[in-house]
Amino acid sequence: MTTTYAVLSEGLQKRYGEVQALRGLDLAVPEGTVCGVLGPNGAGKTTAVRVLTTLARPDSGSARVAGCDVVRDPAGVRERIAVAGQYASVDGDLTGAENLRLFARLLRAPRSRADELLERFGLAGAADRPARTYSGGMRRRLDLAASLVTRPRVLFLDEPTTGLDPRSRNEIWDAVRGLASQGTTVLLTTQYLEEADQLADEIVLVDEGRAAQRGTPAELKALIGHYAEVVVADASFLDAAAAVLDRLTGSAPLLDAGRRTVGAVTTDTTLTLPRIVREADAAGVHLVDASLRPPTLDEVFLRLTGRAPRPEPQEAAA
Repeated sequence: MTTTYAVLSEGLQKRYGEVQALRGLDLAVPEGTVCGVLGPNGAGKTTAVRVLTTLARPDSGSARVAGCDVVRDPAGVRERIAVAGQYASVDGDLTGAENLRLFARLLRAPRSRADELLERFGLAGAADRPARTYSGGMRRRLDLAASLVTRPRVLFLDEPTTGLDPRSRNEIWDAVRGLASQGTTVLLTTQYLEEADQLADEIVLVDEGRAAQRGTPAELKALIGHYAEVVVADASFLDAAAAVLDRLTGSAPLLDAGRRTVGAVTTDTTLTLPRIVREADAAGVHLVDASLRPPTLDEVFLRLTGRAPRPEPQEAAA
């Protein structure tokens, strides 16, 4: 069977002055799936979205979205996609219903589409309230509903849960799952490993404008492993604790003298927390705490790239 790709890019490059934001980015997102583009600030995620949504022109390379070339047919791309950015773009002085009806009118969609989306996103009860009175999660759901007025084939979500509390984040996750279950292709950029794990069929880890690693959430987590961390009673134990974790994990430990912590990534599935505690005790290291957990994004990034992230350049306003 031949896979049909909703988003397909090859060798995308984009420079802002002296900084190369994209360095040959390749993406292939099958129709009807959720692709999580994962990476910290500065990795190139937002620049990739700008290029794929025709807001920025690539310097070289090619990309097709919903079957249309982003350079040769930008109007065709825009007719087939929707974008929800990091911050809600709805008008706070209008009610929820007025916001969606305005979008429907501007986009020549039936008025009934607004009412349908209010119900679908659990906002019907607040439809007549000004959007400024909505919680952060409600505003993001309203923004997401607005992006779906035209029934787009591809939805770009650029860090949709930034700044939201856990409850609001879960509301957005539920909304995205609902879209995916109905066949909408979603390209989700995020800084949160948990978010990509919850929502994505495939994760692409972006580093310095390239796809550094890709795979299903299970494949990526297996590649990354776990993070072992200990908190010592006194800074004088840091070096000895680092030696213990170096021996147990086989990777260079990270020391934080201020927090009196030592951590290291491991792919050893047999390593257990009791073993870490026993080995530390045998080495004369006095521990206050110890943990063995999935890594954070910063730890994943450091493990796979060997460096800390850098801020992403912003395109100058015209």
